Amino acid sequence: MTQARGFVREIELPQIHDPRGDLTFVEGGNHLPFDIRRVYYLYNVPVDAKRGGHAHKELEQVVFALSGSFRIKIDDGTSRSEYWLRDPRKGLHISRLVWREMDSFSQGAVCMVLASLPYDEADYFRCYEEFRAAVSREMR
Repeated sequence: MTQARGFVREIELPQIHDPRGDLTFVEGGNHLPFDIRRVYYLYNVPVDAKRGGHAHKELEQVVFALSGSFRIKIDDGTSRSEYWLRDPRKGLHISRLVWREMDSFSQGAVCMVLASLPYDEADYFRCYEEFRAAVSREMR
């Protein structure tokens, strides 16, 4: 089943306060609009590095800054926006057919991604022009 394309929305996870420290949890299908099929994280990213630079044909994901901060530039094929992630409770849900680029990583930043599908190289658009062509086809 093909999911809606081209949207981004912020997600805030529950937080349990305790004198010993805060706890946040996430449940696929409850806090996220999909079951979690893959989790990965980026760390030790040089402050001048760029990550992402792709879109997905079917995969959806939610991106979190578990520590530090970074910027995500979003392009849905018709408009562009950017988000700064710096609160580990707040994530960015990125649907299919959304181009993303990440940069401006702070020292010690940790980015965690929860994905709706296992890794599949065939699901990636790594060429921006191919991504734009796919968006144009879907908009017809």
